[in-house]
This record gives sequence, structure tokens and C-alpha cells, in this order.
Amino acid sequence: MATIQKIIPCLWFDNQAEQAAMFYASIFDRSRVGRITRYGEEGQEVHGQKPGSVMTVQFELDGVSFTALNGGPVFKFNEAVSLQVLCETQEEIDRLWNRLSSGGDEKAQQCGWLKDKFGLSWQIMPAILPDLIADRDPVKAQRTVKAMLKLKKLDIGTLKRAHAG
Repeated sequence: MATIQKIIPCLWFDNQAEQAAMFYASIFDRSRVGRITRYGEEGQEVHGQKPGSVMTVQFELDGVSFTALNGGPVFKFNEAVSLQVLCETQEEIDRLWNRLSSGGDEKAQQCGWLKDKFGLSWQIMPAILPDLIADRDPVKAQRTVKAMLKLKKLDIGTLKRAHAG
């Protein structure tokens, strides 16, 4: 029996839900675009969308389910919510950073954070970072944080060297 993911993030787009889901699924392994629903005549006075246009797109990124909703221009993404991606290698960080940041807001890049071309914020970070900044030795932890704050795209070697002193 398959496990059901009980909490599924829903990402609100103006009208780019299908485009965004396809873009994200092309970047991450074990990803796919699933069911697409469309607006009908019913409720048009509320949603204001053209009948037949995409309403929702179910998709998975690295096995995690998401829903993309075309809800119109009412709401925009902001940095209050971001998606964290833990990376094992610098090559993975570089690949994901380059793909996700392409066409995004370069001013929003700091400490591993980026904003993609749809305005969604991502944190592309080394899987070891939480352990480095939570080190029992506060001097090591603070050296790591200081190094992190100087970086846009995180660099595992730089963070490890700062941690080691």
C-alpha cells in the first residue's frame, strides 16, 4: 500500500502553473508532472478564468508532491516561504543553482537563497550546513555563519574551511 503524503504545498501562480511545474520537474531527479485540471463555466464569477484554461497541476519533485494553481494575479510569492534543497555535492549545488536562478531575480541571491523566474524562493544548501552551524563549539559555528553570509551561491569547500579555522 502506498504512503500518502498528508501535507502538499500549493503554489499560487498567475497563469504559469503548467509552465512552472514542467520547468521544476525538468530540474530534479525522480520528478514528474501529473494530473492537470481545467477551469469550467462553473464558478467563473468567482475565479474569472477562461473555461478550458489550466486550473491546477499536480507534480512531484524528487518524490515530493506539490500542487500548482493558476489563481490569477491576486497573490505573489515572497521570501516568507522558500523551498530548501539539501545537496550532497558542490556539483549538485552548482547545477541546481544555475538552472533555478536562470531568469530569476539576481538581487535576491544571498546565503544560498535565490528567486527563480516565477518569483519562488529556493535555498540551495549543502546537506552538511545544518551540522556545521549547530556545532557545539560556538567559535566553529560562528566562523561558518560568517563565511556563509559572504556568499551568494554556497560553496562546500569555503564553508568547511571556515568551520575548521
